[in-house]
Amino acid sequence: MIAYSTLGVNDMTRAIAFYDAVFAPLGAVRETTSQTWTGYCRAGERGRFFLTRPFDRAAATSGNGTMLAFLAEDRAAIDAFHAAALANGGSDEGPPGVREGMNPVFYAAYVRDPDGNKLCAFVRK
Repeated sequence: MIAYSTLGVNDMTRAIAFYDAVFAPLGAVRETTSQTWTGYCRAGERGRFFLTRPFDRAAATSGNGTMLAFLAEDRAAIDAFHAAALANGGSDEGPPGVREGMNPVFYAAYVRDPDGNKLCAFVRK
């Protein structure tokens, strides 16, 4: 249903370094690069993810209660996503692990990017 999503960033170079690292374990690659608009995708998927400088030229801010979740192939990819986030300027919002009470089993990790946007990588296995 979602064709594309965007997150505002304040430093495109820093954001590209972060997202190149965290998307690699999830199989996503950068396909568009500029100082104002950078996009990622996975082979065979129509949906896209973009980083952008806010159109109004004001500082990018994270939304309270806003989070984007990305489907992973397996637990190893989630572990690598979390490690890459922390190694590239992100912060921990919930380490990789099984989230109780979910059926099927929901294994996930939560991070914030350098601009404070909350992200999740998960798999239901």
